[in-house]
Amino acid sequence: MKKHVFALAFVACSAAYAAELSRIELSQGGTIEARVLDERADRIVVDLGFTVLTVPRDSIVRVQTLDSEGKVVSTNSESLYRTDSAAPILSVKELAQRVGDAVVTISTPTGLGSGFFIHPSGYVITNDHVVAGENKISVAVFEREPGGEVVRRNYENVRIIATSAEWDLALLKIEDSEGRTFATVPVGDSGALRQGQRVFAIGNPLGLERSVSEGIVSIHNRLINGRLFIQATAQISPGNSGGPLFNMRGEVVGINNMKVSGFGAEGLGFAIPALTLENFINNRETFAFDPRNPNSGFRYNSPPNLSKVNDDQ
Repeated sequence: MKKHVFALAFVACSAAYAAELSRIELSQGGTIEARVLDERADRIVVDLGFTVLTVPRDSIVRVQTLDSEGKVVSTNSESLYRTDSAAPILSVKELAQRVGDAVVTISTPTGLGSGFFIHPSGYVITNDHVVAGENKISVAVFEREPGGEVVRRNYENVRIIATSAEWDLALLKIEDSEGRTFATVPVGDSGALRQGQRVFAIGNPLGLERSVSEGIVSIHNRLINGRLFIQATAQISPGNSGGPLFNMRGEVVGINNMKVSGFGAEGLGFAIPALTLENFINNRETFAFDPRNPNSGFRYNSPPNLSKVNDDQ
């Protein structure tokens, strides 16, 4: 029996050493060259030869596969966001303390909105309509000091990486962070949401920063203009746009982007599902922003109304 166990262990080690060599670029600025033993949604396990190291996904900028000569064969840079399937269910009070530091205020000359960090090196998600047509964007971050004091820091050098008017999503990058590491929030499974499930939002309604509102999922797949939205009762107002909608594990399941007001309507808020966000991030080169092109993001005009054209003829 002991010999059998030893043989299995030997085979496993042999397989590990046959793995391809990879170069892992870290958000803190360093790199690791090692053989990848295991890849999970929240971490990568690598063999350094003399020890095994676990690297959290939120510390990874990109992973490159190397050939026998150390040349890059392929690159996987899609790890801009992290997941946390083991996150515990907590109260809104506990979760607000836990994820609130990752929520930011986004200001432009014409208005303000909300956003949140998905990567510790300064990548921020918000709505496209918050930054569309703007050439000056600032991000206010509320950072908790070791003593518990919350300090507001403004970052003025913010670049638009990718944007989609159709999906109403934008990816920003803080360029003047001076190597600072930011708190991030995990992205959850919006497809697992069900009616009546509790959710909460954090944002800046009417400029009232770090406001928390709680509600339930009214319906997880509301169809509006050909797109699916999460309809929830968590109160949102102008300024909440681009902010996160959380489940009770502190995972982002939606991005708040609009509400229905007037006609006595209350509690009709809508959020973009996290699945759409994942597709946007993983295909961000498709939505790459070009500041020289006013139509950047490939914003196509609507096709002509054929019946109107025929009438004119």
